[in-house]
Amino acid sequence: MAEYTLNILKPSVNNLTVRIFMRAADLDFEEVDVWGVSTGPDYTAKYPPHLTPTLEDASLPNGTLGESCAIMAYLCDKHGLDHFYPKDIGERAVINSAMFYLVGTLYPYLARATYPVLGFPQYAGEVAIAPDASDAMRARAREDAEAALAQPLEAFHTFYIDGKQFIGGDGPSIADIRLAATLEFLRAIDYPFPQWTEDYLQRMEEALGDAYSEPAADVRGYVESVKTPA
Repeated sequence: MAEYTLNILKPSVNNLTVRIFMRAADLDFEEVDVWGVSTGPDYTAKYPPHLTPTLEDASLPNGTLGESCAIMAYLCDKHGLDHFYPKDIGERAVINSAMFYLVGTLYPYLARATYPVLGFPQYAGEVAIAPDASDAMRARAREDAEAALAQPLEAFHTFYIDGKQFIGGDGPSIADIRLAATLEFLRAIDYPFPQWTEDYLQRMEEALGDAYSEPAADVRGYVESVKTPA
């Protein structure tokens, strides 16, 4: 029996983050695809927020932990994976800041820009699901979100990476895994990637090898399926 159970949805970049990490960290785990059951009674009994990914670990206070960044940070601390999440408080602060900035600023723009194309449900209050919104209003909201991506992306380039190979310096950190996984969804809208992002993604995949490529193939396959007419 594996040490950990990772509950996932394969098309999701939030899930991709932890799927890459678990492989790169060489942890003992099994994956359970909860597509179609993540809002059911069995899953919500374990994790009432009913989101994915979740990590099941008997040593956790509630037995289950959600949120990709929290899962990675927890496992780094538990297993002493300092190369992914350094102990130095200054270096760790930068990693935390990058992850919080991504989740709080970059990802909401990305979700508004890509979810309508990917067929994912929008968050409550978004124009895309307003019953009285016209097609033009929905299109404008998505286009505005896409345009807004440029500023946080440049902040990652000039501040968080700032001439280094990765946010983590010479090697990928958990913030790098979160950022690289997130960027995979921009392929859905044929976003004009700045050259630094293409170079960065290539470095990430080269550094992590199959740990990156194997789970990323699921997201890439899904992206291609929604872009290609049936």
